Amino acid sequence: MQLPKDKKAIVTRHNKVVYDCGESVAKVFNATKPSSDIVNEALNLTRAEQAGIDVPELIEVSKSGNNWAILTKKVEGKTLRQLMDEEPEKIEGYIKQLIELELSVHAHRAPLMNRQKDKYVRMIDDASDIITEAQHYELLMRLDGMPNHTKLCHGDFVPSNIIVREDESVCICDWAHATQGNGGADCAITYLHLMLNGEQEIAESYLRLYCELQGCSVSYVQGWMSIVAAAELARGRVAEHDYLLSMVDVVDYV
Repeated sequence: MQLPKDKKAIVTRHNKVVYDCGESVAKVFNATKPSSDIVNEALNLTRAEQAGIDVPELIEVSKSGNNWAILTKKVEGKTLRQLMDEEPEKIEGYIKQLIELELSVHAHRAPLMNRQKDKYVRMIDDASDIITEAQHYELLMRLDGMPNHTKLCHGDFVPSNIIVREDESVCICDWAHATQGNGGADCAITYLHLMLNGEQEIAESYLRLYCELQGCSVSYVQGWMSIVAAAELARGRVAEHDYLLSMVDVVDYV
């Protein structure tokens, strides 16, 4: 993959840089990202598309120099995060839009996606050097007891991954963490990411409205919190380490 010289970095993370290449977007990973994860992300993208979701069109998966990269067609528009920042007076409407989109994703099925519970078992195991043996055991027991669903779950459903076009149609990006499983876990992840972004009021509003529209209790989603917090610890979130660790202890919500 040959990237243009005038490419612009638009997102930088510890294991990747995302470039605007004009008519396309390149996500270039560094050596810390396993190649199998990169190929799986591209596969998730195509499976979400086949399930009927509006996603960026995959162009290429190859190496850019010594680094693996994923190239997709650029989607013109503003992210839901940008709209929320630009029009804070409309925040309630944007939260509702986020939830309705998330529930529409959950209404799809993608039987070839990895299973959510299998992924969380791996991630809890990966966090075993951070959490205690007792926490590790309790998390696995809680995960095993969660209802088995086969909903398409995005795994990182946050406003910055939603692109709203001028015609108000919506494209959903970044399918690296997608699985088939329980929508309650997906909601817990979104809630946690909003909290980690310092948006407690938005997070609480999101959680209440999600449960109202989905028809489930808040405690049902909260049951996933310790599990998704352990998964985030496994991803190496250094800045939020103490906060995530405080959420790992298994609590029965009522």
